[in-house]
Amino acid sequence: MSDKKKLTINIDIRFRDLDAMGHVNNAVYFTYFEHGRLNFFKQRFDMFEPSELAFLILAHAGCDFKIPLTLYDRISLQVWVSKIGTKSFDFSYKLVNQSDESIVYAKGESVQVCYDYDQKKPVEIPDRFKKLLSLYLQ
Repeated sequence: MSDKKKLTINIDIRFRDLDAMGHVNNAVYFTYFEHGRLNFFKQRFDMFEPSELAFLILAHAGCDFKIPLTLYDRISLQVWVSKIGTKSFDFSYKLVNQSDESIVYAKGESVQVCYDYDQKKPVEIPDRFKKLLSLYLQ
């Protein structure tokens, strides 16, 4: 996978992320993915304001948990565009060890849909945005 097409950010695991067993709670992984999506939009597309993303809705999010995360794990999140459709596109995610990317804690994906709130239905991805997405397609 091209490092130019994926975004890698370090994630700090907080004490509040843990469950009673001392592992990162499964729901928190989706917060990490959300953090990655927002950083992708900021760093790759210069989209900083929530209003700039108002045309997108999250239609699906999934995660495969590979190795439990603990408070002292040093992790990075990798994010990339994995599919572009007519009205939607997919992000893929991988949580890896900062020192050894072959140690994979989780893999995930999300589907974002372009949506018209007035019409209350999905709409085609705007051409300008589709061109931006295609620059990062893996």
